[in-house]
Amino acid sequence: MSTHYRHANDYLTQLLRSQTLEQLTQQLEAKYGDNAPKLPRGSRLTADSVNRRWQVLNATEEVQSVLADRQTLEQMDCYRHNIENFIGTVKLPVGVAGALRVNGLFAQGDYYIPLATTEAALVASYNRGTQLITEAGGCTAMLLNEGVSRAPGFAFRNLPEVGQFMAWAIAHQENFKQVAESTTQYGKLTDLRLTVEGNHIYLDFQFTTGDAAGQNMVTIATQAICDYIQANSPIQPQYSFVEANLSGDKKASAQSFLSVRGKKVAAEVTLPAELVQKRLHTTPEHMVNYWRMSAIGGTLTGTIGVQGHYANGLAALFIACGQDAACVAESAIGVTRFEVTPDGALYASVTLPNLIVGTVGGGTGLPSQKACLDILGLAGSGNAKAFAEVCAGLLLAGELSIIGALSSGEFTRAHQRLARGKAPGV
Repeated sequence: MSTHYRHANDYLTQLLRSQTLEQLTQQLEAKYGDNAPKLPRGSRLTADSVNRRWQVLNATEEVQSVLADRQTLEQMDCYRHNIENFIGTVKLPVGVAGALRVNGLFAQGDYYIPLATTEAALVASYNRGTQLITEAGGCTAMLLNEGVSRAPGFAFRNLPEVGQFMAWAIAHQENFKQVAESTTQYGKLTDLRLTVEGNHIYLDFQFTTGDAAGQNMVTIATQAICDYIQANSPIQPQYSFVEANLSGDKKASAQSFLSVRGKKVAAEVTLPAELVQKRLHTTPEHMVNYWRMSAIGGTLTGTIGVQGHYANGLAALFIACGQDAACVAESAIGVTRFEVTPDGALYASVTLPNLIVGTVGGGTGLPSQKACLDILGLAGSGNAKAFAEVCAGLLLAGELSIIGALSSGEFTRAHQRLARGKAPGV
């Protein structure tokens, strides 16, 4: 990551206006002694442990009462599997978009979708898109594939050892399956892909995880396989790691479109030209013009996939419904496509290969998050596939709304109108 010398020189000049170079250097040196008090560690959630942490923080009563309010303290025990060093909860505004009609393999019906965000105009935009889709009869949505990967890496002395280990590993796939599935009631080992790089080999294990997003599930199962390898392989690795950064976990990667991580889902809708004009104040042709230019713009900047703002809807939905928010990094990869049909209508589709979602486990059982899944009608077992299809429908709605706003010239005006207020104290 380079910086042009003129920018570097300007920045240095600015820093040296108030301090000397020697003073700046001293500021950056390590400083020992007089350490701040350590926080009481641990995942135990008791009134005493919370109070002791607040004493260390030395915060005002007002600050403490906002984060550790009465309801939070009454519900404290339900957070014990989700947080360490607990001091309270953060409240976010939740809006609702919909109804969104989804005609899916698993999601069938009209869904009101809770979205937790601090970004003004976001809920309004997704709400407009969901209502547009519903007016057109709903979107078609399909879960196409599913699987969560974990990719341990093994280092050997040389390539011959890698070859011998690979032959042994291939012959013991059934053993791997038995060992992995002994750790989980719902996880199933479905595939193994092998990648060799010099004297390193990566074993990319693919699992299905039932209705859970499954990140922890596959980690525990893969660790059991690694332990089995350590105990039984005739060719012992010099060292190994349970995840060697090949799975694509919580990051955008070029392999996204080559397989699946989580759930691969697509959704589509066809909008008559008169409906586009009535609700979005533009035409299918002009929306395709925007889509084409934005696709080239994304290519010029090296983005992975072609889409407008998947992360907006996913982050708001993930936070509201107890998903792992960091998984937005990989889940918000995909392709949006717009075309004008022979009869002049707008065909729109989204395809997401890496949607990491679940309706059990993780944060889905926390009070607020379960309530949001209840609003969707998708809390608990048996609903993860439907939830994934609803996610795709929501993102399709968001793409239609934002591209409609950009095509009609309403994008800036909408943000001026809905996000015009100043924050308190500004």
